[in-house]
Amino acid sequence: MNVNKKMLVLVAVIAMLIGAGGMYGGLSYFNANEVYPGSTVKELPKTSAKFDENQEFSKLQKTYEIISSRYVEQVSEEKLLEGAIDGMVKTLKDPYSSYMDEETANQFSQSLDSSFEGIGAEVSMVDGRVTIVAPFKDSPAEKAGLKPNDQILTVDGKSLDGLDLYKAVLKIRGKKGSTVTLGVKRSGVSDVMDVNVKRDEIPIETVYSDVKKVKGKKIGVLEITSFSEDTGADFKEKLTDLESKNIEGLVIDVRGNPGGYLEAVDSILKQIITDDKPFVQIEDRKGNKQRYVSQLKEKKDYPIIGLIDGGSASASEILAAALREGGDYDLVGEKSFGKGTVQQSIDLGDGSNIKLTLFKWLTPDGNWIHKKGIKPTHAVKQPGYFYTNPLNIEKPLAYDSNSEQVKNAQIMLDGLGFSPGRTDGYFDEKTQTAVIAFQKANKLEPTGKVDAKTAGKMEGKIIEQIRSEKNDVQLQTAIQLILEQQ
Repeated sequence: MNVNKKMLVLVAVIAMLIGAGGMYGGLSYFNANEVYPGSTVKELPKTSAKFDENQEFSKLQKTYEIISSRYVEQVSEEKLLEGAIDGMVKTLKDPYSSYMDEETANQFSQSLDSSFEGIGAEVSMVDGRVTIVAPFKDSPAEKAGLKPNDQILTVDGKSLDGLDLYKAVLKIRGKKGSTVTLGVKRSGVSDVMDVNVKRDEIPIETVYSDVKKVKGKKIGVLEITSFSEDTGADFKEKLTDLESKNIEGLVIDVRGNPGGYLEAVDSILKQIITDDKPFVQIEDRKGNKQRYVSQLKEKKDYPIIGLIDGGSASASEILAAALREGGDYDLVGEKSFGKGTVQQSIDLGDGSNIKLTLFKWLTPDGNWIHKKGIKPTHAVKQPGYFYTNPLNIEKPLAYDSNSEQVKNAQIMLDGLGFSPGRTDGYFDEKTQTAVIAFQKANKLEPTGKVDAKTAGKMEGKIIEQIRSEKNDVQLQTAIQLILEQQ
């Protein structure tokens, strides 16, 4: 695109930011993440905004002309225009709105397939920092211990300061088998942690099903890890299969699900929520609401329970809110993430695009959960070791030391049955005895110190504990609630 055409696009973008309230094209919107493309608007929306070129727009025009003609060093016109567009989007201070230049957009579009290579986590830009929304199920990010709200400050020792979200993500991504070291700041932890993540191929399989036989009852479990284009159809297929097995209750698990296509959750909710209320409401900047209602007349003849946690965001929260307010079903777990906005990707005509927040979404009862999240009807936390941080062992943890690292090790030991007697971060004699017992049980040299090898073994054992269904207190609670509702 030549500079004159680019300038026209710039004017159109300004107009769109001011007057885009009426644009709506169905539920083909997305929660920005590193996996799924959003729908594209092929024409910029019309606007009623008017510009006095001698006033509002003239200042931008003059600045552009002064810099391009008189700045001490030559600056390309293309770079100035890119900066103007990027600056306007950043002025919104919206972590979910962003601009991608042509090169970055092209790199992303090439990697949006049935799988991609990377760490497997959705990220957002919060307060200028790349922040984990949620790692995907069984992804390298999850296995390395990354958690919702972790802030990624560095990649392989290089700061991400000044980079936009997409350029930062491209640094985090990489070839399968390669390892990236992320400098992570976690709430409640004073030091920046180095977390090593071995990249892998991340398949986009989003629905998992199982049947639990408890006290002679068959309980179906559908876990949705994200909402892709095929998730609605996959959910229908797996639900039909579960119902053919005569399930007597259903658990829908969206823990750690960062969201995705809203048309996917739309498809799912039409299968399980009746037409008594809208299952979601989309509100534009003028307060106009579009209500989405299922055609289903009767509830399922079995109870349904939803599972949520702090990694359940956006489309997951739409599903959770619909279960609770639209279906009067219980929710088990922890408060959800709190993302109540809707974005769409808008093509600027030259391969670049902006992703812009265009709408709010509201629950069936008209509540906006943004930055608040959804509270479960049955609040249940997992055992303490589910929430431990990775152990970064620069020098062995030993007797008479006191640190957050020691505290994490103590919580792990306690969860593994090697009671240290305390979990306050002070490495006393009983902690030392617990370490020796763990080392002997795992055929390690019984030094009583937590070195890198001992720490690695502890973390591996903790992951095994977390993945053991019997330790999943939230799932067990949901199943028990279904049994009580028979």
